[in-house]
Amino acid sequence: MLRSAATAIALLSLSACGSGDKGSPSEAASDTAASSDALLSKDPAPGQKGEAEDMARPMMQAQVVLERMGFAPGVIDGKEGLSTRNAVEGFQSANDLPVTGKFDEPTMQALAKWSNIPATRVVTIPDDFARGPFAALPKDPAAQAKLPSLGYASLEEKLAERFHTTGDVLRALNPQLAQPAPNPSAASEQPEAKLPPVAYAAGQNIRVPNVGADAFDRSAVKDAAWADTLFSLGVGTTQPKADKIVVSKKGGTLKVYDAADKLVALFTVTTGSSKDPLPLGNWKINGTSYNPQFSYDASLFWDVPDSKGEHLLPPGPNGPVGVVWIDLSKEHYGIHGTPEPQTIGRAESHGCVRLTNWDAARLAEMVSGSTKVSFVS
Repeated sequence: MLRSAATAIALLSLSACGSGDKGSPSEAASDTAASSDALLSKDPAPGQKGEAEDMARPMMQAQVVLERMGFAPGVIDGKEGLSTRNAVEGFQSANDLPVTGKFDEPTMQALAKWSNIPATRVVTIPDDFARGPFAALPKDPAAQAKLPSLGYASLEEKLAERFHTTGDVLRALNPQLAQPAPNPSAASEQPEAKLPPVAYAAGQNIRVPNVGADAFDRSAVKDAAWADTLFSLGVGTTQPKADKIVVSKKGGTLKVYDAADKLVALFTVTTGSSKDPLPLGNWKINGTSYNPQFSYDASLFWDVPDSKGEHLLPPGPNGPVGVVWIDLSKEHYGIHGTPEPQTIGRAESHGCVRLTNWDAARLAEMVSGSTKVSFVS
């Protein structure tokens, strides 16, 4: 659970809720890398052919289409997991289809109109996006408190968040960039070992999941730092407005409805644990804090020794609540991001509602102080 923040905007006092033809991807860009605008999606018009793919990836293609429409599959990985099934159910419900959570015939027919959107695209890593600093983060809160920010540990991690995926998926999409194993014979003896590392750098052409809904109008965002965060995460500035959101404990989902009571978005979430259960009921949104600091108090974590003390942690995507905190009228509770997107819907939280950083940022652009919040069983 979390200590309530005074206004929840300026200083977040949180304590216990964290836990065109671009060529072959193997070619280096010959010109100076373009600005980060080059990372934006460019969907083909209806009936036009999309960017050529190196191979078919039907599940990833379905994921990038569903996410464009607001039905988020969490991590884009080409696998039909829990989050993807939730996204399919959301799409089916919003389009008056039988809600099965499966890619059945009616669902495939409905999705066919976006079949020209590729599963992946090739981008050139821009100079400005590749700039650090990047550094591994210490695990100890006292050491973290001394840092200027809790930023990305590597360019790979930053790229993975921008394209709503993981480092392993990026490596699998770009095998030609893999670095040789220091001991090839040892690597061959461990078939379950992670894919070889990749040294990403400005100017490289790489294949990435073709995430969209990222059209960006910087004038639409008053907070410049928040605009940078949205842009870095590939979250567009055109989002539906949420009249109400409903978080389901059993379903592990957060549904967004507009003023006409139409389902316009769905996100898979982590909703708490047996020790810090989701507080069922109706709540209000007190405010939203962008790129929040985190007031760490070990005494409020049941699974952390009190000796870890109290520390004010700097903001950053690897902070305990990620890039955004949506403060609720239920004291100690909020909706926020996470530094570990692969755990959403799987690991427990300390009572709050947790999403991937990119989904939390997208939700933050949908809600306001008038948005109604319901936590249901």
